[in-house]
Amino acid sequence: MRAPHRFLALAAGAAVLAVTACGGDSDPADTPDPDATGDATTASGGEISVRGCTPQNPLIGSATTEVCGGNVIDAFTAKLIRYDVETAEPLMDIAESIETDDNQTFTVNLQEGYMFQDGTEVLARNFVDAWNWAAYGPNGQNGAYFFEPIEGYADLQCADDDCATEPAAQEMSGLEVVDDYTFTIRTAEPISNLPVRLGYSTFVPQPDAFLEAEDKDAFSESPIGAGPFQVVANTATEMVLERFEDYSGENVPNVDRVTFRIYNDPNAAYNDVVANNLDLTDLIPPDQLVGDAWQNALEGRNGTAETGIIQVLSFSSVDPQLEDVNMRKAISMAVDKELITEQIFNNARVPATGWVSPVVDGYQENVCGEACEFNPEEAQRLYDEAGGYEGIFQLSINADGGHQLWADAFCNQLRNNLDMDCQVNATPDFSTLRTQVQSRELEGAFRGGWQMDYPSIENFLTPIYATGASSNDTDYASEEFMTLLAEGDAATTPELANEKYQEAEAQLAEDFPTMPLWYQETQYGYSNRVDNVRMNPFSQWDLSSITVE
Repeated sequence: MRAPHRFLALAAGAAVLAVTACGGDSDPADTPDPDATGDATTASGGEISVRGCTPQNPLIGSATTEVCGGNVIDAFTAKLIRYDVETAEPLMDIAESIETDDNQTFTVNLQEGYMFQDGTEVLARNFVDAWNWAAYGPNGQNGAYFFEPIEGYADLQCADDDCATEPAAQEMSGLEVVDDYTFTIRTAEPISNLPVRLGYSTFVPQPDAFLEAEDKDAFSESPIGAGPFQVVANTATEMVLERFEDYSGENVPNVDRVTFRIYNDPNAAYNDVVANNLDLTDLIPPDQLVGDAWQNALEGRNGTAETGIIQVLSFSSVDPQLEDVNMRKAISMAVDKELITEQIFNNARVPATGWVSPVVDGYQENVCGEACEFNPEEAQRLYDEAGGYEGIFQLSINADGGHQLWADAFCNQLRNNLDMDCQVNATPDFSTLRTQVQSRELEGAFRGGWQMDYPSIENFLTPIYATGASSNDTDYASEEFMTLLAEGDAATTPELANEKYQEAEAQLAEDFPTMPLWYQETQYGYSNRVDNVRMNPFSQWDLSSITVE
């Protein structure tokens, strides 16, 4: 892997995220310029089809914290900032500037004339009202946690699980509309990387029509955003987007139409791309990685992208036999990840030695230490010390994600090295698995994965391991960890922030709520109909660059 990128972050003192944009024509024979996209005069038209998966939640930015819906949301929405296709550097989008003197009070100035797809203009209130609605506890938004740093967030939260008692407030005191194109954000404590976070889908603005709708879920069946594409059909089998002709941003697409087809079998999607019946798949079945079979089948129409993805094994919080940290570490040390990545993935995955992807600034090697090293003898000792595991150890995966082979190999090693009765539980699709995880139905362990929301080491820590965080599937809670996160948030420079975040990651090595599996580059394939195909560091298609031959 190439060296980690250094991403822009705001430090103390007067600071502005400057507008960065460049243009140019891209030659299909050359490596495309990272900001070269189509425009109104050069757009090639045509339509493409993309492998999709079943969203767990309605297509509302603050409701979705998973990739199946998130990939679609990012195509039809625009945010204050966007991320460079090549480097993930944050660039201005709807925002003209984001300024702060102290990393605690931020002034956001918007571009004038940025339009929603219903013909209304994006104004400051569309951010403030949308964020207040998303953070309000009774609205039950999965991404509400991302607003936690904003002053007054706690007043919008329910006092009990069923929200029987009305929260103390409906608006965060830290948000204020100054005028149509200006609003301010005040955080409870200094947040060193707040502007970098604001390109995540939870922070989308919402049009007045959404805010006034009584049934938000029904409205999301035909959602309205301000992005380069707009949703024209949303069914259980496909989601269809068309180019938004009055799009105000820089990433003007070339194609007229994008269809996300829902596939429950990754092999079916792969075979359709090989046969040129599907244009794009971002999932190559593991058996096709062996011997580079996929590259032979997709000669001249395949690629690999370095992306901010890590896969982990999450230990169930409702399984009393996993409460002992020695049991969790024993399971980790009993599995030869190098052997799995070599034999199952043909070295297309890299065994993980920590909880943060190598693509972000602040990544450090070997944080996990001995617990991530294959050592069956020590694993057996820890396993016996923890009292062993009685009954069936269940490893749950989603069948539509190409996980069966590695999960079978994982269980085989636990049987061979610890004499554990391990069995794979394959749910039909990703949505089903996530629902079972969130309802705490599963014992044993389950596959977990994280595709970064924004380019920061902190994004691999806070949303997954902070107490009560939206994606804290293991119910991990550590005062030491939370203190280190807070110190990182309040740091005056990116370097000092990373030091504290690194200490927080080291705390995970002590407590071991999840087992790091592997860092994931994304292998992809495409049909002979399309050109200028590329993927960004978030493992998402750059839909604006693609052309139809």
